[in-house]
Amino acid sequence: MKTTNIFPLTFVAAKLLLLPSASTAFVSPSKQMFATTKHMQSMDSAPLAVSLSSDVSIESDTSAAISAAQKQKELEQFPRTKLAHLPTPLEYCPRLSEALNGVNIYIKRDDCTGLATGGNKARKLEWLMAEAVEQGAEYVMTQGATQSNHCRQTAAAAAKLGLKCHILLEERVKGDADYNENGNVMLDDLFGASREKRGPNLDMAAELEAVAEEYRKKGHNVYVIPGGGSNPTGALGYVNCAYELVQQIEELGIPVDHICHATGSTGTQAGLVTGLKACGSTIPLLGYGVRFAKDIQEAKVFTLAKATAEKIGMPDCVDAEDVVVDSNYVGPGYGTPAESTIEAIRMFAELEGLLLDPVYSAKGAAGL
Repeated sequence: MKTTNIFPLTFVAAKLLLLPSASTAFVSPSKQMFATTKHMQSMDSAPLAVSLSSDVSIESDTSAAISAAQKQKELEQFPRTKLAHLPTPLEYCPRLSEALNGVNIYIKRDDCTGLATGGNKARKLEWLMAEAVEQGAEYVMTQGATQSNHCRQTAAAAAKLGLKCHILLEERVKGDADYNENGNVMLDDLFGASREKRGPNLDMAAELEAVAEEYRKKGHNVYVIPGGGSNPTGALGYVNCAYELVQQIEELGIPVDHICHATGSTGTQAGLVTGLKACGSTIPLLGYGVRFAKDIQEAKVFTLAKATAEKIGMPDCVDAEDVVVDSNYVGPGYGTPAESTIEAIRMFAELEGLLLDPVYSAKGAAGL
């Protein structure tokens, strides 16, 4: 019987393929992982490459790999600053594969991107920060949940490039004083970022723009990065990741049935689906939602994918049916783990020595 292959890409918050969206999110060093899950937030775009069916397999595609290599060069038209350690490894998970009835699982180790403990946002920030520098920005501003990995890596990137960073943190998950001051919040401060707090259920994009406008009125040049770095510029990081992955799959000579990942702010999934379709890959992509219902998330991803495809000069490469989301593993809500979330965290840790976070990567892994 033919075996199937699954590829998780791990980012500091891994998403499914597992394309890690954020490698392992920061954990308060004085506590064990499960005691400090509230201090861990993965990035929303780490994918897992997985093969879910033992009946149908999509063989490695030489033509797609050749196209991917060519299209990587085309991305050179856009400004980019090197922040991540790329390409990240694509690792086979033998014990996990055996435990899951012989489905072959590979994981893309985007937890190894290197910037401020790693994670998927490093890929997006290579393009976003380059654009900020090109525009002569003095400040970069962004927003996210209290324990946002995106804000942490943005603050680190700004420090590395000599820019000032100001962030808005949303109380999306109710937490105690430890939650509000430790973990990534402590790292934001360590990287020199200034910050403001906002309550839940606000239009955070509007809040961010209002603060940016205040700074502009004072004479500052401000570059605004949306939550999760999820706009067409940031999504280039995952267009490039798709090209990278297709070439790695071809080099390894393995059939891949599915690429799976956790999907949140949409940038990872939009970039991946655009890159895969642009280079002619026929590998299906599946995103596991961590916050919104299936129809809402699919619409958000498709909107960004279309804009990203337009940006790279291939406006018709992505169709609505290419964007597939499964939101059955969100659990009680964003940032709150379900039993399946904890089970996935334990399984990946005990069988492969890999750390998943309870916000993004573990929910994608639970779906896997």
